[in-house]
Amino acid sequence: MTIYDLTRALPDIETLRDRCRAMAALELVISGNEDGGYFSYDPAWGEGEEAAFMENGSGDEYAVVFTADGVFGLGFAHESLMSPWGDEETALWPGLVDGIPEVFRPLVTEPAFCEEEGVLQATAVFWRETGDTAWRAGKVDFPEGAPDPDGTDHLFEVLAAGTPEAYRAFAEDYYETDLPLDAIEHIWSLRPVTQAVVDALNPGLPLAAVAPRLVRCGYPQPE
Repeated sequence: MTIYDLTRALPDIETLRDRCRAMAALELVISGNEDGGYFSYDPAWGEGEEAAFMENGSGDEYAVVFTADGVFGLGFAHESLMSPWGDEETALWPGLVDGIPEVFRPLVTEPAFCEEEGVLQATAVFWRETGDTAWRAGKVDFPEGAPDPDGTDHLFEVLAAGTPEAYRAFAEDYYETDLPLDAIEHIWSLRPVTQAVVDALNPGLPLAAVAPRLVRCGYPQPE
């Protein structure tokens, strides 16, 4: 999978937002960590902006920023031949942001996504404006001989698959535990989280402890 496969696989903006929030909520429950785990979501990342993140702890990461103008996403695979840090000269891989709309240009130079040199830390970039009918990416010539040239397959596998089954396969491998699919489906559907659901995924974790964390990650709350 490359960035072009990813742009064909992603759903509409609202479905993607819900998917990101569900993945973040599942991490909060399964990991038991106050700040989440592999996936996270910040509903107040910027002024009028929300953002989903992935960090694997080994230098690979992604960010998906939801704005009033649409969505800007980037991924960074540190071992990719397309890394800005691969040569003596630090530079973004040619074509990654070709054709990006002006409304997303500020995010290309956003300090949170750039290193000291001011270069976007990315090997994959994609976007979609509000009202657009498809996801977009730049005009990229991939390096030859690389099975996952921009790291997209590695970075976005779960997000692109977009199913509870795909998330469970990831989480069981990552956390080295068995997880019930029905409890994962419950949170994947953004239904109200109960103590029984929490117990199924992380026995002994009180709902009272995880509930405020779910609020902070933008998980829908019962009216």
